[in-house]
Parts: sequence; structure tokens; C-alpha cells
Amino acid sequence: MSRLGKKEEETLIEMASATDREDSNGPLYESSSNTESELPGNSEIDKRHQSKDSVFFRDGVRRIDFVLSYVDDPNKDEEKKADRRREFESNLQKSGLELETEDKKESENGKTYYVKIHAPWEVLITYAEVLNIKVPIKENDVPCTIENPIDCMLSPFRLPEKVMHPDPDYFTAPFRKDRQELYLIHDESTFFSPSVRNRIVFYILTRCPYGTEEGKKKFGIKRLLSNGTYTAAYPLHDCQYWKKSNDPHCDNERYTLYMEWARFLRFFKEQPLDLIRKYYGEKIGIYFAWLGFYTEMLFLAAVVGLFCFLYGLFTMDANMSSKEICDPAIGGEIIMCPLCDVDCNYWRLNTTCRPSEYSHLFDNVATLFFAIFMGIWVTLFLEFWKRRQARLKYEWDLVDFEEEQQQLQLRPEYEAKCTQKKKNPVTQEMEPYLPLTSKAVRFCISGTTVLFWTSLIIASMIAVILYRLSVYAAFASIMKNTQTLQPISGLLTPQLATSVTASCLNFVIIMILNFLYERIAVWITDMEIPRTHLEYENRLTMKMFLFQFVNYYSSCFYVAFFKGKFVGYPGNYTYMFSHWRNEECDPAGCLIELTTQLTIVMAGKQIWGNIQEAIVPWIWNWWGRQRARCNPENLYSRWEQDHDLQRFGHLGLFYEYLEMVIQFGFITLFVASFPLAPLLALMNNILEIRVDSWKLTTQFRRPVASKAHSIGVWQEILNGMAVLSVVTNAFIVAFTSDMIPRLVYYYAYSPNANSPMSGYINNSLSVFRVSSFSVKPKDQGDIDFCRYRDYRYPPDHELQYSHTMQFWHILAAKMAFIIIMEHVVFIVKFFVAWMIPDVPADVTARIKREKFITQKILHEYELNKLKEKLCQGKAYQGMEKEFIATEGKVELSQAM
Repeated sequence: MSRLGKKEEETLIEMASATDREDSNGPLYESSSNTESELPGNSEIDKRHQSKDSVFFRDGVRRIDFVLSYVDDPNKDEEKKADRRREFESNLQKSGLELETEDKKESENGKTYYVKIHAPWEVLITYAEVLNIKVPIKENDVPCTIENPIDCMLSPFRLPEKVMHPDPDYFTAPFRKDRQELYLIHDESTFFSPSVRNRIVFYILTRCPYGTEEGKKKFGIKRLLSNGTYTAAYPLHDCQYWKKSNDPHCDNERYTLYMEWARFLRFFKEQPLDLIRKYYGEKIGIYFAWLGFYTEMLFLAAVVGLFCFLYGLFTMDANMSSKEICDPAIGGEIIMCPLCDVDCNYWRLNTTCRPSEYSHLFDNVATLFFAIFMGIWVTLFLEFWKRRQARLKYEWDLVDFEEEQQQLQLRPEYEAKCTQKKKNPVTQEMEPYLPLTSKAVRFCISGTTVLFWTSLIIASMIAVILYRLSVYAAFASIMKNTQTLQPISGLLTPQLATSVTASCLNFVIIMILNFLYERIAVWITDMEIPRTHLEYENRLTMKMFLFQFVNYYSSCFYVAFFKGKFVGYPGNYTYMFSHWRNEECDPAGCLIELTTQLTIVMAGKQIWGNIQEAIVPWIWNWWGRQRARCNPENLYSRWEQDHDLQRFGHLGLFYEYLEMVIQFGFITLFVASFPLAPLLALMNNILEIRVDSWKLTTQFRRPVASKAHSIGVWQEILNGMAVLSVVTNAFIVAFTSDMIPRLVYYYAYSPNANSPMSGYINNSLSVFRVSSFSVKPKDQGDIDFCRYRDYRYPPDHELQYSHTMQFWHILAAKMAFIIIMEHVVFIVKFFVAWMIPDVPADVTARIKREKFITQKILHEYELNKLKEKLCQGKAYQGMEKEFIATEGKVELSQAM
């Protein structure tokens, strides 16, 4: 670790100090200047003969690893920008990079300059060692084992082997400049893949200085992009996505990805993860691997959820509760108390016939089974993902990749804004740091901002609740007095109309707050000045997730755990702000309303997200695509085509993860109320994979490749939600559904042994004397008593309107159920997690084999080097001892 840090610093010191030396000293490496483009007429000829698919300099040999663009816009700051560019490009050449500039006259719009960057071999091997990049040393000799016994049956879903595994499998080792003959270097121009090359160049770009302003040293392409010195910085796609390149040396990986992966008609095919990783880098590859695995696991949950829904559908006619509600002789004779003061009238129970039947679709015995199943499914998903992730870490050479490597790489913004320095206890070098007082002030401002926006969400939820309380009477009056609504009055009740409109209003508010907070979260995270990129992403992740958790789930928590729980009873109702009477649940329970809320918010978010992800980039790129297809090749080059695409920002994957994790919360936290939620998520994710791949391949510039060995902090968030989901589903089954009251009645209070559930509705409704109303309805009629949903003594009882013993029995049963269900599910979860190892046995064996082979090759290399020195007569007596010791290491390695 210290060797890596020291090597990295030496390289950066060379770059930084280059600005302070006189040009007479020469560049650090030999590099190509712009003299070729300055020859009159030369660039025009080359431009005319250059294919628009070219990813090379004009000489056709040096590959374009990165492109910078800028517009020569005459204004008061243009001279300063030109000086920055001149200094920056000079330092890039001094660091060894080769540049070639395309004049604005050669660009399609006649305004944009393009600076093409090539990293020669000497630069690549220098920074390959700095970044600890692993390279092949020997072909893998471990036979591939097939875990899946039904693998042969999955051939229709497979892609060709060349697409799935574009490169042979090698044993690898970190690159060292002094051991080049050790590696399998067949061709220096192709030894490092384009994604590795652009990663190295971007590393240099982010740390290259461009001068001193206001007494502070300025550096990095990010700052130059933010102040408008450059308009874009991006690596090139290797070809057009709809046709192959004319260059016979081009791998056409973008075209292959589009044809085999990014089209919706390939939705049933597996993903070419190795090709995705090779083209886009490990960080994007691990995202699509996780999304694909999550979608595969959703298939099982969707099938079980569909069967639970079908069970409710087929047993709907046998549901005794809805039968009694719909029976004119039972439900038609039960007069219910008004659901609001003054404006609401008495109503008959059978008017809620349809909602009670639909409630049975989700409120049945299968609900309990599915809630327990999903608690176990979450554990299986997380544990099997750990195994899949471990396999990818090995296959993608990420086994020794540690987060500490990222921790040592400071963000350029941190280095620029922190002027004070202190010694790093690890590297023992001076580095910038943020004083504790400044850090405390920034965290206080950040925390206050997050708290304010969270409070704003709660305030908006209260506003939606007040909307529910205010419009119910209006809907009741409209539906009663409007003749055109009478035919659907049995289906569209005032309760359902209020619930649907409130859910839609809540969804609109959610999207507005989400749009605003995204920008606030980025701003306050920038203000905190995180030290590393990893720290930046983790802080932003926690802020965004906390906000969206409250934003998306608060309304569902309200309906599930608060609505109808604190209403009081007729004559002694509970009021919000002493004005609005609290909402009551439907006689069939609040579960159908929770289902409605969950469906609207979840489905609405998924539909809006896919529209936003697919339509918006397509519209922005529409004009650029037309030019790319219609204009002559010599007028629209490869770097211009990519320049006109959308930029895939450093937070692009962050929003993709956030979207899926919020969806994961919907299908786990509240799945007991809606068994079809996994099916909706499955259909969305099948589309999501193809939409994400399509926009990444066709609508966005090629992202800079970056490494990641896991999904990061999202793993801990998923683990936390998995534990919370057991608790929320236990409470939903106990307090939101009617299952526990029905079971208590079935076993303890039913008077009819032949039909235990008959009489349940009458038993679950208490009696109230209407003359005791403090606020009387407008239309009294000849009604002496009305019914309401609760377990209280009748008015003639000595304990009138107090809770009956059955209420306390039901409450005790609910608490006992929660305790038992949580303990059973948690025990099974922990047992399953203990039974499934995080790393497959064959992967462990492969890792050990690779370490053994690598160590053996390195020792043999050292041994041969020493033999050569001895043969040349340059050895000393001490070297002979070193030779013996090295030979002993090899023997020990072989024995192990």
C-alpha cells in the first residue's frame, strides 16, 4: 500500500512540477504536437479521406483515448480560458500524452475545436503500475464447473460464446514496469483495452495542473469543465451502434452490445456481462449484474405472489364476510353511523359490497403465507447475491481490489478547496485536510437542511390527510345527487374515490419534492467537501435514500399503521387540529386502501421513470442522430457524433441504484398488502434492463471506466430494509388486515359450529344510540341506533362504550402474532444465511490456485534473473545466498 502511494505521488509530482520548469528542459516524454495540423491544406485532405468511424489520429496508428472540446466564444473571459487551455495542454504533453487538435473549420457546426488525446506505451505502463492494474501472465488452467444441473435446458436464453466471453480467461498479476517480459504482451497497441486506456487518461486529466489563480494552485479537467474552459471531455465509442465499423481492426463492441443486449426483442436473453465490463468498466458491469440477478430472483416471488392472488380470486365467492355484507337481509338491514359530521348521512352496510369483495383478493390466509415467504425470499436474494458477487470479483480480477486504494485517491475538489496540510499517518506525506471547526459547521448546515426537507415531506403528507378529510363529504354528496354516477355507485364508493384521488395527489407531490431535493442533496454534499469519491457517493447515497424513504413510503405507513386506529367512537370522536375528524377504515378493513396507495405510487413511479429515462435522452439526441445518418462521412466525424450525445454523469449509476432500491422497498415493506407487487416489479425490471442498456449504448457518450468490487453502501441499505420488512409485514397482517379478528372470532366467539364465520360482521360492529350525538347529521330520519366498527359495549350496558373483553383478546392475539411471526422469520433468515456460504467453494479453489500460480511465476522470474546475473559474473557472495533463499521459496510454494 505504501509503495503504491509513493509511486502515485512521484508521478503526480512530476506532472505538477512540470509547470514550474523552463520549456528548455523538454517534456517528460517524447510527444506529438499540433504541427501536423498547422500545415496548410494538410488537415483538409486528411479530413476528407478520414472515415467518420475512425478512432485514430490522422496517421491512422495512434488511438484516440480521450477527446476534449471547446468553443472559441469571444467574450471578456475568453483570453483567460485560452491561457488555461494553453497551460493545461502543455502540462498534458509534459506528462507524456500526445495531442492532436481539430480546427473549428473542420467541425460540423464550424464553432467547436476538438483536442484528441493519445496515451503512448510509456505513459500507459507508468500509470498501470500507479493504479495497480492487473494484466495477464498465464492462461487459466482451472476447468470450468457447471453449477446449474438444468443448464442444458437454458440454451434458448443463452448468447453466443464469443459475446458472453470475448476474451480468454487468464491468471493475472499487478503490472510492474520492471517485469514487462513476464506478462503476455503480444501487441502493445492492444495490450491495454480501450476502457483501461481511457481510465488512465482520465486519471491524468483530473490531476493535471493548469496554473495558479488567486494564490491557489488550480488543476483538473472537472474544474475546467465547470468554468467553461472546455465544453466536454469524453472517451470515444468504438463504432456506430447500428452498423459495424469499416476498420478491420475494430472490435465493434458497441454494435455487438446493441444487437445482442440493448434491443427489447432480446429481453429473454442473458446479459453479456463480460462484454459490458470490458466496454464500460467494472462499476457499470456490477450494476447490470445486480439488476439482472435481482430480476431473476423476482421471478420466483412473482409466481408465488400470483398464486396467492389467484387463491383470493377463486375463494372470493366463498368469503363469508363479504357475503354477509352484500346480503340485503344482513348488510342491507345494518345502518352505519355517518363517516363525517353534519354533511354525511347514515348509510347501509351493503353499499360497500364491491369493496368488501375486492378486499378479499388481498386479505386472506394466503396473505400470511406470502408475508412469511417474502421474509425468507429477501434473505435468499441477499445471500445468493453475495455468492454471485464473489464469483464476479474473481472473474473480473477484483479479489485484491480494496476500498483503501480509493481512499488514498483524494478528490480534486478536496485538494483544491482545502488549503491547510497535515501528515498522513499511512503514507507519511503532507496532504490537504479540512479543519474540524469547518467540518462541524458544514455538517450542521447539512443536517439542518436534510431535517427541514424531511419536515416538509411530513407537512405535505399531513396536507394530503387533510384533503382526505375535507373532500370525503363532497364526494358523498356528489355521488348521491348525480344520476349519471348511480350505475357505478356500488363500485366507486366515496371512500374509494377519496383514496384514489388522494393517492394521485400524493404521487404528484412526491415527484415534485423529489425533483427539488435531488438538487439540494448534491449541493449540500458538495458543500461538505468529502475527501474521496467513495466518501462523496456514500454521503450522497444516505441523504438521498433517507429523503426518498420518507417521501415515497410515508403515505403507505400512514394508511397501514395510523388510518382508522385513533378515531374514537360516535359522540366522542378524535379530531385533527380540533377541526377535522380522523378517518375511519372501510368495514372490510384498510388493507384495500393500502393496496390502492401502493399500486398508484409504485406503478406511477415506474412508468414515469421509464418515460424520463427513455424519451428525454431520445428527444435531446434526435437532431444529432439525423445528422449522423444523413450527412456525408467526411463532415461528421466519430468525435463529433459522440459530442452530440448526452453526458453520462458521475451520478448516473447512483440514480439507477436509487430507483431500484426504492422499488425493492415497495415489494418487501408492504408486500403483505399487495401480492402482485413482485409481478409488477418483474415486468418493470425486464423493461428497465433494456431501457438502461439502450440509452447507455445509443443515447449517451461512453462513460469513463471505473472499478468497483461490489454495489457498495447499497448492500447495507438492502440488508436494513430486509430486516425492517419482517416487522412491517407482521404489523400489516396484525393491525391492517382483518385476519386476526376473524381468527379470534372463529376459535373463541363463533356460536355456530357448522358455519364458524357466520355472524362475524354483526359481531365486529358496535351499537350507538343516535340521540347521544354531540354533532347531529342533517338528515336524522327515524333512526334510533347506528353501528360503527369497534368492539365496545352497547349503550344500555353499565360499561357503555367501553372496550369489550373481545377487544383485549384480539389485541393480545395481534401482539402474540407479531412476536411469533418475527421470531420464526428471523430464525429461518439467520439459519438460511448461516447455511449459505458467501463465497462458492469452486471460486475459493480458483482464487487459491491463481495466487499459487502467480507466486510461482514471480518466484521463477526472480530465480531466472538471479541466474542470469550469476552467469554474467556480476554476483557477490551475498547474492548466492539470495539465490538459495529464492530457490527455497519456489520449493516451498510448490509444496503448498
